Amino acid sequence: MNVKHVDSDILIVGGGMAGCGAAYEARFWGKDLKIVIAEKAHIDRSGAVAQGLSAINTYLGYEEGENKVEDFVNYAKGDLMGLVREDINYDVGRHVDPSVRLMEEWGLPIIKDEKTGKYVREGRWQILIHGESYKPIVAEAGRKAASEVVNRAVITHLLMDKNDPNRVAGAIGFDGRDGSLLVFKAKAVVLAAGGGTHIFRPRSVGEGWGRTWYSPWSSGSAYGLEIQAGAKMTQMEVRLIPTRFKDGYGPVGAWFLYLKAYATNRLGERYENNREKLRPLVGDYADAKPMPTCLRNHLMIEELKEGRGPIIMHTDKVLDTPEKVEAGWEDFLDMTISQAGLWASQNHDPATRGYEIMPTEPYIMGSHAVNAGAWVSGPEDVAPKEYQWGYNHMTTVTGLFAAGDAAGGAAHKFSSGSFAEGRIAGKSAVRFVRDHELHVPAFDTATVDKYGEQIFQPLENYKVGRNYITQGTVSPYYLYPSQGLKRLEKIMDEYAGGWTSYYMTNADLLNRGLELLTMLREDLEYLGAEDLHQLTRAWELVHRVWTAEAVVRHTLAREETRWPGYYYRSDFPKVDDKNWKLFLVSRRDPVSGIWTMEKVKYLPMAKPTVPVAPA
Repeated sequence: MNVKHVDSDILIVGGGMAGCGAAYEARFWGKDLKIVIAEKAHIDRSGAVAQGLSAINTYLGYEEGENKVEDFVNYAKGDLMGLVREDINYDVGRHVDPSVRLMEEWGLPIIKDEKTGKYVREGRWQILIHGESYKPIVAEAGRKAASEVVNRAVITHLLMDKNDPNRVAGAIGFDGRDGSLLVFKAKAVVLAAGGGTHIFRPRSVGEGWGRTWYSPWSSGSAYGLEIQAGAKMTQMEVRLIPTRFKDGYGPVGAWFLYLKAYATNRLGERYENNREKLRPLVGDYADAKPMPTCLRNHLMIEELKEGRGPIIMHTDKVLDTPEKVEAGWEDFLDMTISQAGLWASQNHDPATRGYEIMPTEPYIMGSHAVNAGAWVSGPEDVAPKEYQWGYNHMTTVTGLFAAGDAAGGAAHKFSSGSFAEGRIAGKSAVRFVRDHELHVPAFDTATVDKYGEQIFQPLENYKVGRNYITQGTVSPYYLYPSQGLKRLEKIMDEYAGGWTSYYMTNADLLNRGLELLTMLREDLEYLGAEDLHQLTRAWELVHRVWTAEAVVRHTLAREETRWPGYYYRSDFPKVDDKNWKLFLVSRRDPVSGIWTMEKVKYLPMAKPTVPVAPA
């Protein structure tokens, strides 16, 4: 076995928007430090923004007087039914506008009003961009800031310090190109890996299998790595179910917000206007303005359950000028070309006929409109003392920082907010390293050997087991990653509230799901990989299963339906502010494997003492 050792001061796991932000900021404050990025794919086209975007979804415009940072916090809190880490949302909000200005300096084409010179808004928080090359532009800044970028680095485990089991000392994985074992040593680690898709069964099956809205290569590695290391996790029950154009997964934001399209049921009724239907379920949240995303989903789901589907987005009512037609198509060509391809293949003209929209399968993420991820320490000036135990954005594992999908609690970060959060975590990591200059990270050789054997075991399983079958894919000796993935998706869909049950679950279903996940985990020891590509798929599955278990345990522990439209507990069908307006925080003990759950009181942020950064 070829082993490559990479030493660093700061290791950044994941080269997406948050990872690039972490590298950029860490280099500014740590000019003499060795900063290494480990990226599963290639940094130029990796992460959730790999395919491009048509808008930056978080830009406040506070210098222009468009919004205050407090407005952003209240918006995120309202959309998440009263539960976000206000301190983290505030911290991201006050840093996001300067980050967007940086991206424009680097060459990102942001659409401006010819008369005013201001950015053209899609909605209150979104600005339009020509964003097909969004990620390569940001990746260039990350590459230049890093001492070294290790592409095709599949990180499977974090390595803990042999002198302190709750202190990170690096990471281990393998090179997806040449099969070398990769051993990274670091004084601090910034985890900026991806959230989770293909945890639940997708709507696209058969010939469309693999097509999802959120990146199919986002395998929950952020959560799998954190959970295995013993970090506390929060909001893992808050799965995201965005509304998208059917089958192509084209986003609807530009159509609703910029083009002012609207949706109706099959009877032509504007079903979203009926807030009274929400009151028995959510109480005063029914009056929230704007209506929380999950509640808009709920109203759509009720229409479908009662036979008033399909739900039609009336694109034909708004594409009345060549400029609008161009804007509608470019929305997809910038980021979701599959939708444009689907319409073309179906001879569909959105200017003459509306098209179906649907709620998707659930996704687990911390970088979009929801906030799953690690429980992290908040900023010094606005975090309540109960939410602060050290450096800003450090997890409960010493020296391990989190940003983007990996950091829980703050919602509506999107691409620009994830980049800004990466900058926050990168700066904190430098401060941590400076404060512990004499510390020398160390881990046991035996631990590295153990992980090395585990990492490549699927190759050995296949090498031995293939001799016992003559053809086909069914073997008594190994399980292909795709077979295990389909099994995971079936379990989560049928027991944890997937789309085939209209997102409904209960304690009995969830407990049965845990039993089946336990059996699946046992079978993961027999994963078979015929090559390095399949070995990557195997470890992605492992991380997905860790993520799935956290989702099930959190959903089981929260005895209410806090986010109807994202999931439903049939045994606890209503929002229960009296008992459950609080954070659920979990931890899996790395030694015993025992999970513990704690309720953490919801606390508002303190009054800021650090001024908002100039844009």
